[in-house]
Amino acid sequence: MASAVSSPAVRYSATDQQAIEWLLACAEPGIRAQVRRNLLDEPEGESAAAIAGGPWMTQLLAGQHQDGGFGVHPYQKWAGAHWRLVSLVELGIPAGEPRAVDAVNTVLDWLTSAQHQATIKTIEGRTRRCASQEGNALGVASRLGLAGDPRTQQLAAFLVGWQWSDGGWNCDKTRTATHSSFHESLPPVWGLSEYAQATGDADAARAARRASEFFLQHLLFRSHTTGEIADRNWLRSPYPAYWHYNFTQGLTVMARAGALPDPRADEALSLLRDGRQPDGLWHVGGAPYWRRSGPMYWDPAPWERSGPSLMLTLNAMRVLRAAAA
Repeated sequence: MASAVSSPAVRYSATDQQAIEWLLACAEPGIRAQVRRNLLDEPEGESAAAIAGGPWMTQLLAGQHQDGGFGVHPYQKWAGAHWRLVSLVELGIPAGEPRAVDAVNTVLDWLTSAQHQATIKTIEGRTRRCASQEGNALGVASRLGLAGDPRTQQLAAFLVGWQWSDGGWNCDKTRTATHSSFHESLPPVWGLSEYAQATGDADAARAARRASEFFLQHLLFRSHTTGEIADRNWLRSPYPAYWHYNFTQGLTVMARAGALPDPRADEALSLLRDGRQPDGLWHVGGAPYWRRSGPMYWDPAPWERSGPSLMLTLNAMRVLRAAAA
């Protein structure tokens, strides 16, 4: 049988090839399609219907109501439409997929509603907002083909207008808080960069670059003042990360935003390479943020709780490829 790593434009090591073969052998068509597109520069080889019908996608879409939601608030952790959509997009759900579009409509309606906007506070000249919500929603809507929707455009304008002087965002309502939050700033980088790529919007592109600089100035995980590791939890790599920051997710978003290669990411890239296991794959690092059952933090997708992770391995290989460009 010929190797799946057949693109003459790509040169991978034997270990890389084994990892790609492992990814291509998985049961999720959306992951296989992303491997072919992003790592092999080949046609996806999967139909939109097959991708949307993948086993993990099927579980993420199960129980959807006629209004597009899932019977809970869109942001409920982790069963609400907001979080399901982030996972669906990560798994490669096709743009325009009707069930996903119905779900994202509930998220856009929530985030642009007058009721929600009334909760947003500006203190000492800084809008104190958990911008990970708008960031993820903007990224999801842009990937699903809704970048031209007025509500999506409104989210992009909100994020541009709320950006702090250091390039990030923060929901800390303490008057003396002036430093952006890693947790709240990473999803807006993703959302704004996706929106800019979809629309050519110069303001969004500029804001995404400023926010990328915020992370790169911190070398992805260090204090910009002391040089110390800012939070040792950021060196773990659970998946999904949801709103929690870690350096692996940081590198993933930097790659998507076109911020790699950059020498300020070199230490984080070394950590990423060091995290590769003897089997050539990246394993779940640390306790997951989700549960298989129970009322809180339940996730409908059966992500790996330990051992090799499909999405961590795919994202790590995409990051290393972007960093080598």
